[in-house]
Amino acid sequence: MKDVIIIGGGPAGLTAALYASRSGQSVLLLESENIGGQITAAPLVENFPGTPQISGMLFADQLFEQVMALGVELALEKAIKIIDQGDHKVVVTEDGRHSGRAVIIATGAKHRHLGLPRENDLIGQGISYCAVCDGAFYKNRTVAVVGGGNSAICEALFLSSICHKVFLIHRRDTFRADSSIVNRLASLDNVTFITGHVIDSLEGDPALQGILLRSVDTNDVSRLEVDALFVAIGHAPDNRAFEPHVTLDEEGYIIASEDGTTNTPGIFVAGDCRKKTVRQLTTAVGDGANAATSAWGCNMNAV
Repeated sequence: MKDVIIIGGGPAGLTAALYASRSGQSVLLLESENIGGQITAAPLVENFPGTPQISGMLFADQLFEQVMALGVELALEKAIKIIDQGDHKVVVTEDGRHSGRAVIIATGAKHRHLGLPRENDLIGQGISYCAVCDGAFYKNRTVAVVGGGNSAICEALFLSSICHKVFLIHRRDTFRADSSIVNRLASLDNVTFITGHVIDSLEGDPALQGILLRSVDTNDVSRLEVDALFVAIGHAPDNRAFEPHVTLDEEGYIIASEDGTTNTPGIFVAGDCRKKTVRQLTTAVGDGANAATSAWGCNMNAV
């Protein structure tokens, strides 16, 4: 029986493991894919306080080594179910079962991809899913954003303050985003809306040089020369396996308070899988610390 079982080995889960272990709790960390999560794909991280520049992979490696040095147990298994036994929980994986007094869900959320050929190859070479993370690399250059929700509009607004030219591409003529921020973006001289179009293909090797756009109405194809494309078509959390022990919103994010507590005592959540406004490296590690502290309090109260 572990004190805490953490599902997910990204920055939130690793930070939760760090804090839980340092408080004297026994910790099992479950990860089904790659240690470090999405941050490992970032070629350069420049917005983590106190660390001017570090690759995402190096950040994840160092955090993982720090956690493992504290005696955290690691199992490369995919969690598929949680069974609530009251004073303890059972996490069922594809390979077995693990019991813990508390569980922290930190499974993250993946950026939705366009699904185009060479998209993955161009990540970090002109393709990005986070303007706050990577926008500064394209200062005074020409970029495009694809998407029609609040996230896309906010990405374009941010980029408009540092880039020479910003194109906003959306397949429809209307936006799902709030009209107030759409109008604000439309008023900017260096922003151009391209509606009724989808991205047909990506050009450039080894870095992105342009995109081919296809008209939804006519199927005509045109070329747009850009230095970067920021994809903002949403995230995809994977939390359905943990129902009914956690409440999900309409998009599948877990509804929890800032301290990570959910509707089930002893089950906590941290990181991008939680319903929140900002999803950044800093907020992920903050969530991890909060959830681990809450789990420690839960276990102390149970003693």
